[in-house]
Amino acid sequence: MQRRHPWIFESAIARGGADAGETVRVESSEGKFLAWAAFSPSSKIRARAWSFDEAQRIDAAFFIAAVAQAISARARFDINSDGMRLIHGESDGLPGLIVDRYGDTLVAQFLFAGVERWKDVLIGAILAATGLTKLYERSDASSRALEALEPATGWLRGDGPTELTIQEHDWRLTLDIAEGHKTGFYLDQRDSRQKMARYAQRLQFQRVLNCFSYTGGFTVAALAGMRAGGSMGHVTSIDSSGPALERAAANVALNGFAPECVTFMDADVNASLRQFAAQGQSFDCIVLDPPKFAPTAAHADRAARAYKDINRLAFKILEPGGVLFTYSCSGGINADLFHKIVASAGIDAGVDGYISERLGGAPDHPMTVNFPEGEYLKGLVILRK
Repeated sequence: MQRRHPWIFESAIARGGADAGETVRVESSEGKFLAWAAFSPSSKIRARAWSFDEAQRIDAAFFIAAVAQAISARARFDINSDGMRLIHGESDGLPGLIVDRYGDTLVAQFLFAGVERWKDVLIGAILAATGLTKLYERSDASSRALEALEPATGWLRGDGPTELTIQEHDWRLTLDIAEGHKTGFYLDQRDSRQKMARYAQRLQFQRVLNCFSYTGGFTVAALAGMRAGGSMGHVTSIDSSGPALERAAANVALNGFAPECVTFMDADVNASLRQFAAQGQSFDCIVLDPPKFAPTAAHADRAARAYKDINRLAFKILEPGGVLFTYSCSGGINADLFHKIVASAGIDAGVDGYISERLGGAPDHPMTVNFPEGEYLKGLVILRK
């Protein structure tokens, strides 16, 4: 903790305890003050730090100030959307708290015993700092079970429709905050979608494959880029969720694209990639944005095999001169390991390419100096030779 990392694991604690979410004083074995932290008796991460300042009082005023600081910081980030992350957990000094804004509606996740204990104070602080009146809770992530907390969803303040529409760059996207993944949408890929649209415009893609397409964010971005480039191509979108594909089709229509510009496949991505290879089909752009294969480092070996397999298959059906956008959102896979996995996949596929860019989460999903685990989203843009 002398490096100001906010997590204290069970194995690092010699003695002491408290009720769930209660603030505790953390000391070294020599009795030196290290941090004020919230205790979680059920979690392997037994405590998460609120402050490393011994003089800091952990009270309502502390949380009101922390929320205000996090939200005011977003005004300094380059965010071209009315959908954005306002509070990003540990990176904003509020471990376990996620708050996203979709237009005039807020969605919050309380994922740790500490923020659960201070929930009422945090709700008031969030509404005061934003000036908004509608706040929906999506505290249904599996991580709550590790804290011995039950799932909780529904309106905390105000009410209204859960189906919303946001503006992002040059397109609009619909989402459902009650039924969608996470808080309703993957805001962290906002800038990667814009990047992809610019490549589509500049290189005039004709055949794009969007794997793990969810509700079609990259699909719409590709079509927008093609249209801006004056050469309308075709996008194939694959996902194993029928409802997600239905929303993707609605997003395509919302942005004025003809339905014949897109093929939606309710199918397994790995099987589809193998089928394309067997049929001799190829693409000049492929997006691989899979779900989290490795939530922790303990799952890294199994995840590495899965990432390698889908990237190897993608390389095989990527046209020479084509572009691969490949991502990992697994906290257990760091950027260097992901690079090595993708490189190994290229070698096995007999393909080389230029790594033109490294990508990460949008700026409203920040990584801080003291919390490198905040870099969960990694991406590579590879131009096949």
